[in-house]
Amino acid sequence: MMAPQGFANGFRDAGCRDTLLENELQTLYRVSQVLSRSLDFNQTLSEVLRVMHEEGDLHHGMISLRDEESGDLLVTALHEGPESLKPTRYKPGEGITGAILKTSEPLIVKRIAEDPRFLDRLGIYDQELPFIGVPIVIRGGTAGVLAAQPGGEETQLSLHERFLQMVANLIGQSVRLARQVEDAQQQLKKERDTLRRQVRGEHGFSNMVGHSRVMRTVFEQVRQVAKWNTTVLVRGESGTGKELVANAIHYNSPRANGPFIKLNCAALPDNLLESELFGHEKGAFTGAVSQRKGRFEQAHGGTIFLDEIGEITPAFQAKLLRVLQEGEFERVGGTRTLKVDVRVVAATNKHLENAVQEGKFREDLYYRLNVMPIQMPPLRERLEDVPDLARFLVGKIGRSQGREVTIEDEALRLLMGYDWPGNVRELENCLERAAVMSQEGAIGTREINLTGIQTHDEGYSAPARSVDLDDPELDERERVIAALEQAGWVQAKAARLLGMTPRQIGYRIQTLNIKMRRL
Repeated sequence: MMAPQGFANGFRDAGCRDTLLENELQTLYRVSQVLSRSLDFNQTLSEVLRVMHEEGDLHHGMISLRDEESGDLLVTALHEGPESLKPTRYKPGEGITGAILKTSEPLIVKRIAEDPRFLDRLGIYDQELPFIGVPIVIRGGTAGVLAAQPGGEETQLSLHERFLQMVANLIGQSVRLARQVEDAQQQLKKERDTLRRQVRGEHGFSNMVGHSRVMRTVFEQVRQVAKWNTTVLVRGESGTGKELVANAIHYNSPRANGPFIKLNCAALPDNLLESELFGHEKGAFTGAVSQRKGRFEQAHGGTIFLDEIGEITPAFQAKLLRVLQEGEFERVGGTRTLKVDVRVVAATNKHLENAVQEGKFREDLYYRLNVMPIQMPPLRERLEDVPDLARFLVGKIGRSQGREVTIEDEALRLLMGYDWPGNVRELENCLERAAVMSQEGAIGTREINLTGIQTHDEGYSAPARSVDLDDPELDERERVIAALEQAGWVQAKAARLLGMTPRQIGYRIQTLNIKMRRL
């Protein structure tokens, strides 16, 4: 007995339905796998469309995401499209895709050529096939549109629509996470750029204070050498600001975005110094429980500052020489040769020439380091910079204490009557002690005397510098200060030395911001 025709058709439809549901379930599982991978987001979306095409019988897939700034839809991923797709966008309500964005509702078109909203901008669709588009919804609204052309029978369009909605929900979660990651990355970039600007401000040329001729020479040397990868040897007594020069060189160089690594060579014995600079392999010595990168590796692409370079032993000097010459080294306990691109800035307060003659410092290493020497003058040789330095340091101390700190002219006069054997570091310590002693934040002679430095008595006048007032290398400010010093800070006398009237020199003192000393 034959089964009725309607029953047979229903049985066949049920079988097709079951097969479609099974395929959709398998495709949905594959889509979830793709979206869970750590791939480039656009590449991930393209992979989703490929899976839908190959396993879900959904062809010509397209994913358009909403541009948060303009509100338009931008075609982000496309399957079976031209290799060089031009940027395509839809405004809300424009075309079929724009209509889905505007209404946030799914849309089924049984034959796409018959819909007047079809714009065919992409030129990829089969106009005889149906078209299904669904919104990609995230918290806060519609984030985009997922569209495709299903194969098979028209009776299954509603099943395809439901399946696309499930895929769109998965894509929506990925879009939300991707945007959160992008926002976090943008925030990190902003914080990084802010920190870079802050660091450059703290270590730029503005922190190198002084108008004396010797400091102007140092400033010019630093500006010139910062442009290149030349090895620099900063020389000078302790406390003269050698590390400040190293900072300025790095943060005003093409390597400013790279790392800036510092190491005090005098702080470690040879065995630890080698491990610190070159790193070590696991098991290289007792306590080496893991591999560790050294300072040279950490500084790759940037600058390494080796302070107190004159303190390293001759045995270690040979190992350091190889890195400076070839940019090569091996980690302690390792056999693999590593290459690094590092700019070296070294500093010392030693007389290296004497050390070379005495056999305590390798001559070849000395010449390798001394490519571009910068000599930092002691503070006693540029006492005319003390007022500017003091005001700068007082401002810095005030910011650290969270209040306004000022210094009186009488206090500056006392500071200029001291030889400063500890140089700028001693001056800063002195001013910080004076600021602590000042309840109101005004540093006067009382606070300076409380710091314990042995300044000259009240009637002391620093000896006038023997300066040729006609020297063409002197700028106007230096010339006026030199004349005032030679005249015992008597304006009328200084005016005669310069061939000026008292009114002219008074005007220059004001415009050049010269603080008069009361002797």
